[in-house]
Amino acid sequence: MDTPDSYIDALDEPRRSDIRALHELIRDTAPELAPTTAFGMLGYGPYHYRYASGREGDSTVIALKSNKNYISLYVSAVVGGRYLAESYADSLPKASIGKSCIRFKRLADLDTGVLAEIFRLARENPPGELHRAGSPPD
Repeated sequence: MDTPDSYIDALDEPRRSDIRALHELIRDTAPELAPTTAFGMLGYGPYHYRYASGREGDSTVIALKSNKNYISLYVSAVVGGRYLAESYADSLPKASIGKSCIRFKRLADLDTGVLAEIFRLARENPPGELHRAGSPPD
């Protein structure tokens, strides 16, 4: 799965349609976040992080994964000291929310307007050293 399209095309319906719709929503609301595939998922906005401890690595601002029983949407951005996913838990009652993860069975269970707001805020508040669309990571 070298590209977002090949990742999506490899999925069965109805999951393929949900993941494609989410991919398009992310691309529409956060076009600066370059799409990529890594770790068996779609990612948007690759960045490099470095902790004070010296530990460092690479991640993405937003990541999307199709699991066997649900879809996972990871949002690494923090606003006001809280991860966006946990900040919007009350607005996404049919999802299981972790610190930075939103898990759900079907996209129809979620308010896409709320998701678009989360994606816009993530785009405006990226963690780490962000690689923008058009400038690949080193």
